[in-house]
Formats: sequence, structure tokens, C-alpha cells
Amino acid sequence: MMTVLVGLIGALVYGAADFLGGLAARRLTILLATALAAASGLVVLVVFSVVVPGAWSAEAILWGALSGVAGSAAVALLYACLAIGPMSILSPLTAVVSAIVPVTWGLIGGERLGPLAIGAIGLALVAVVLVGFVPEKGAVRPTMAGLSMAIGSGVLIGTFLVLIDHTPDASGLLPLVANRTVSAVLMWTAFVAAVVVARLRSRRGGASRDAGARTTMRRGLVLAIACGGLDATANAVILIGLRIGDLSVMSVLVAMYPAGTILLAAVVLRERIAPVQWAGLALALASAGILAVA
Repeated sequence: MMTVLVGLIGALVYGAADFLGGLAARRLTILLATALAAASGLVVLVVFSVVVPGAWSAEAILWGALSGVAGSAAVALLYACLAIGPMSILSPLTAVVSAIVPVTWGLIGGERLGPLAIGAIGLALVAVVLVGFVPEKGAVRPTMAGLSMAIGSGVLIGTFLVLIDHTPDASGLLPLVANRTVSAVLMWTAFVAAVVVARLRSRRGGASRDAGARTTMRRGLVLAIACGGLDATANAVILIGLRIGDLSVMSVLVAMYPAGTILLAAVVLRERIAPVQWAGLALALASAGILAVA
């Protein structure tokens, strides 16, 4: 029961973070939005690591750093595809792919689940698919670029879950500090490099921004910083869930994060939620209940 509750909380917070990240990426460059999110997330995790004690070790740093590399690429692709939209389709697609990778890895690694739990996982994956693929007339269709980035992001998110699951239990949240440090360094390095290249290509410079552009950028900065804080919080919750439960179960629960993204997109962006998506959300809740019983 506790694993299901932790997994669902992590999924909802993760979905809210992705929604803010997609909005930030629309107002800023992808690299700047990701770099800001990584930096603010690092600050949050450093504070959390003081509250939640943990022991440093080479294993914790190694797996944390490797997960940071995978996570950086995953988030960059995710925010890029969410910026293209529609969020209500690309976010669930990313989620179902992100679940398949660790579920497969966990089963290969020897995790054993009962028939009821296996059925619930299958139901959850069907739910994510129903939420993501909308055939109804009037639904917004994704582009091939958006679909490709969503799939790539899903594979990398699944890889992140596999890598972070290898961290020692006694390390607390310290692997996530290593993760976010690597992510921040990579994203800020990429952003600075992109700025330098852009300025070398065009030496005009000095172009002033109008008031509207400055306001848009300020909003983007706030959204990116808030996104990083929520994403770091979600990662901390997910890591705790991985410590108390199975990788395959937690990965499917985390894959329900599009529910938060979709609901926020519907309320804030007025994106249409089709009946089949509502059915998918209902199935997701049902599968979570079955997993709690199992």
C-alpha cells in the first residue's frame, strides 16, 4: 500500500513539473529552461539531503552521476517535445515507454510478481496508451519530430530509473545530489556553448527586447525554476519508493504522471480531453487500487 501511495504522489508531482517545464520551454530556449531547472533542483536536493541523512560512497556517486547523464538528455528531449505539443498526447507516450524499460529490466533481473500484480501492471500500461493516443475528431495531432523526441525521452527516463535503483539504501538522497550536479554542469555547459556559437554566427548583437519579450522571459525563468523544484521533489519521492518497493511496480506507477500534466493542460491551456482519455485515467486509478491490494 505504501509503495502505491508513494508512487502516485511521485507521479503527480512529476506530471506538474513536466507541465511547467513545457511552458518554460515555450518562453525560453530548451537548453536555458533545462539548465535553470537543473540548478534550482540541485538547491532543493541539497536542502533535502540535510534533512534526510545518507552516507557517501563511490557506488552512490557513480550510479547517481550516470543517472544524471541519462536524466539530462531525457529532460531536454521531454521539454522539447512538450514545447511542440500537444502535451496531452506526447506526455503519455513518453510515460508508457519509460515504464516498459524498467519493467523489462526488473523482470530479467529476477523480480517476481503475483498474477494480480502482473494484471494490474498490464492494465496500467493499457491506461497510459488510452490516455495518449486519441483517434477522435478534433483532437490535436503530434508531429513526427514530437513523437521521436517523446520516445527517446521515455527510453532515457526508464534508464534513469534503472540506474538510480542501483544506489545503496544507506545513501539517502545523496545519489540525487550527484545526479543533479552532473545534470546542472552538462546543461549549463551546453547552454553557454550554444550562446557562444550563436554570437559567433551573428555579430550584430545589441538588439533590444521589447517589454512584451522581457515579460515573457521573466515568466519563463520563474516557470523553469519552479519546474526544477518540483522535479527534484518528485525524484526524491520516487527514490524512496524504489527503496521500499519493486522497480517494475514503481516504474508503472510513476508512468501515470501524465494524469497531472493532462489535467493542468486542460485547465490552463484549454487542451481538449477526449472521452477515451477519461477512460484511460479511470483505468489508471483502477490499476493503482489493484496494485495496492496485490
